[in-house]
Amino acid sequence: MDTIENCEHTETGIQKTLKLNNGEIITSSSSQDIFNGVEDIPEQPKAEKKTQVNSVPEVKLVANREFMTASSQGHLDVVFKYLSRGGNPDIHDELNRTALHLACLEGHSTIVSLLLERGADLNFPDRLGSVAIHWACRGGSLRVVQALKSHGADLNVRDKLWSTPLHVATRTGHIIIVEYLLSCGVKINATDWEGDTALHDAVRLNKYKIVKILILAGADVNSQNNEGLTPVQQVKQWQFDILDTLHRLLKPQAFASTHQ
Repeated sequence: MDTIENCEHTETGIQKTLKLNNGEIITSSSSQDIFNGVEDIPEQPKAEKKTQVNSVPEVKLVANREFMTASSQGHLDVVFKYLSRGGNPDIHDELNRTALHLACLEGHSTIVSLLLERGADLNFPDRLGSVAIHWACRGGSLRVVQALKSHGADLNVRDKLWSTPLHVATRTGHIIIVEYLLSCGVKINATDWEGDTALHDAVRLNKYKIVKILILAGADVNSQNNEGLTPVQQVKQWQFDILDTLHRLLKPQAFASTHQ
């Protein structure tokens, strides 16, 4: 159980088969049928060598995919084998997500530690600018967050939307991560690109326990976002919007009931 700690080709007989570059297969009962009119026939060993070279990228691609999948699913033996053979720990998918990101999200702390020991980049950003610590806070594993911190992760780092790890932990509702980050002295009133603090997010998403934790930890209840709303005003605005919506939805029903 996670506990909170303070910060710290083949040729058979006369039959020959050729595989062209476009993948087409040509088979003949006589090599002369294939090479009729051709004076200089390439030697077979060279053709084999070319095929082997062309297959290398495909082999590496398969290995990379297996590595990424293993990191996400927690298969430590596959990850260890890949890295021991000199695999790049920072390979990524089309969204720039690395094996470290995936392991952090799924809470595989042993794999996270191994990746870090083998040189995985803590600060490698995905397409939205999220780095490992953002993914860890989204996943909710305290051990993973602690492992990242022990390797020098910046607990106040921002993504492209200016969200900090505290914003992410608050939005995903991971109380234990919020408490740990606060115990590490993160910037509690840091704002994202909309001017929202973690408290704004907690109020908007009805994370009541986190609201209480943040306020007791000193969150600024008067901090205004880009709309000029404080967390308290945000609650009132939310309540007003709900009431207004209910009135508009219920009004036709009330009208119908009075004309029955």
